[in-house]
Amino acid sequence: MHTPHINAEPSDFAPTVLMPGDPLRAKFIAETFLENPVLVNNVRGVQGYTGTYKGKRVSVMASGMGMPSMGIYSYELFNVFGVENIIRIGSAGAISPALPLRSIVIAMGASYNSYYAEQFRLNGTYAPTASYTLLRKATDAAARMGLPVTVGNILSNDLFYDDAKSTMDWQKMGVLAVEMESAALYMNAARAGKNALCICTISDSLVTGEECTAEERQNTFTQMMELALEIA
Repeated sequence: MHTPHINAEPSDFAPTVLMPGDPLRAKFIAETFLENPVLVNNVRGVQGYTGTYKGKRVSVMASGMGMPSMGIYSYELFNVFGVENIIRIGSAGAISPALPLRSIVIAMGASYNSYYAEQFRLNGTYAPTASYTLLRKATDAAARMGLPVTVGNILSNDLFYDDAKSTMDWQKMGVLAVEMESAALYMNAARAGKNALCICTISDSLVTGEECTAEERQNTFTQMMELALEIA
């Protein structure tokens, strides 16, 4: 079985897939944390691996950047390959001044400035939220690990370069950070009757202007990765 974007069999994927945006981050997670990782997809260089973590079978595959890309891969994993849970692990920019670099945010909700929800023909404004089951497991696991996390609302933005410079407007509504994928993931999970969660590490701050390097984003956000693996 295959789609235009994934050349694999449903059995090639574990019930839970971790999804970083960057294919190299997927490769790093597989090689660093998984036992006996097997490359199960490499169409368009979007690498997907399946292996075991502490005896549990788990997969990791990149989503690419933005809601259209996340929308494609999460839709196919949920609806074609039988995946039950997708945990996005990625980077985000802090909007809240309370979030320093490398702090971890768990997205209870994902606001958005996209037209992605229009396809569902809803007579109102949809509010994408995480699966409570995964959210509860993540906060419980973080407590056991002694890992500080902040739970709240994030913004999934269609724009990386925002000419209107309007991203900080969301701060007044208590939005913690901005990224580009989670709202589409949460909507696809809801439509498919599956589970989704986004765990992000703060890679830069729109408040202070501080930022991590590309190499640090790829290779050093290990606490977020370990938290996701614990609940996989």
